[in-house]
Amino acid sequence: MKKVKKVVALGLTSLIGMSAILSGCGGGNNSGTDTKAEQKAESEDKVAKETGDSNALHLTFYYPVNVGGSAAALIEKICADFNAENKDIVVEPVYTGNYDDTVTKIQTAVQGGTPPDLFVSLATQRFTMASTGMAMPLDDLIASDDEGKSYIDDFLPSFMEDSYVDGKIYSIPFQRSTEILYYNKDKFKEAGLDPESPPKNWDELLEDAKKLTNDSCYGVGIALNSGSAQWTFTGFSLENSEEGKMLMSEDGKKVFFNTPENVEALQFWLDLQNKHKVMAEGVVQWTDLPTQFLAGEVAMMYHTTGNIANINKNATFEYGTCFMPGKKQFGAATGGGNFYISSGISEDRVKAAWKFIKFATDTEKAAQWALDTGYVPTRKSCYETDMIKKYYEEVPQAKVAYEQLQYAKPELTTYNAAEIWRVLNDNIQSAVTGDVTAKEALDNAQSEAEGILEEYQ
Repeated sequence: MKKVKKVVALGLTSLIGMSAILSGCGGGNNSGTDTKAEQKAESEDKVAKETGDSNALHLTFYYPVNVGGSAAALIEKICADFNAENKDIVVEPVYTGNYDDTVTKIQTAVQGGTPPDLFVSLATQRFTMASTGMAMPLDDLIASDDEGKSYIDDFLPSFMEDSYVDGKIYSIPFQRSTEILYYNKDKFKEAGLDPESPPKNWDELLEDAKKLTNDSCYGVGIALNSGSAQWTFTGFSLENSEEGKMLMSEDGKKVFFNTPENVEALQFWLDLQNKHKVMAEGVVQWTDLPTQFLAGEVAMMYHTTGNIANINKNATFEYGTCFMPGKKQFGAATGGGNFYISSGISEDRVKAAWKFIKFATDTEKAAQWALDTGYVPTRKSCYETDMIKKYYEEVPQAKVAYEQLQYAKPELTTYNAAEIWRVLNDNIQSAVTGDVTAKEALDNAQSEAEGILEEYQ
């Protein structure tokens, strides 16, 4: 069998680095603060000259990009449009890499005395953002805003669910997604499968994958690299749970990694690779899967709906999408980034940041953002817009993610999230590489995670 390109990498440098920085958020050396402040002042002077308003309040906005396409350019445009409408405020967007890089840069800026005024970070970071004081609760802003309650109530409950910490709202949904199953309809036809009947459960997934696998193509692709495995595993955990129990408690203080149902889910992954040979062996990378799918090297792919614009533009074959196949029920994890406002900034900056967040997430812009990127529209009112109705008519594959939200729950989210992710990913990869069994891996992960979370009990 032709081996699909894969990278076997056990290193978790980015997550470990993020964990180390997050755990060292107290105090910090402020050397270099003056230099950074001077650099920021020079940047503000430059923008002021360009806008012609030297009295404008300048906000620094950190944002990541974790999907393909032109998301960075789209964010730049949102900022430019806001600046054009608000001459007294200038939002300066700063691209900060992926989500992990962004958290690292936020913490570095905080320690250096020049925190961004607002930023986009993973919704799964909300406990960390609250406990470290990196972000502020938004309830007072919402309460003082005449439109605050109606604004919040318009967001889809599945996305607002992971905005709360101890009953307070710490973030606003922005670039949100779920994982779905993409499949190559042409490959289905070649294998004698009905291209309009994708797998609905694990048994059907396996049977279809067997028929789709040949010397040049694997039946299914699942990314098992760090930062991705825990997202997909959250979905598989939900799919195999009779009570809808998640990998963690709602308060983020406990994990439930080594339940019999979760061991069965991990064993299913291992069997797809090693027993049935319908999935590439080793740790397939998240970023490699879309390329493999587009090249016809993988017939079915678990991936974010945020990649649908890329797939829709570049696929040379007819493709379909469907819910993540269930076991005892359907299930999927919500993921993606939310808007946060930094703690400790002045009241005028807080108000300006809030004004920008509302601007960037208003109904029309949230709908346009989803249309341009493939992310899921975050607000109920988006689905009443002509652009989304037309988009779903033209690209019906995109609607699957919205329809699947009724079965979705937040991705693995705890205090010390980066460390907990590292623990789960490390142990999953140990099982994938054959060093331990599925049960041993999840027993080890449970024990390590309990030690990390002990201070919160």
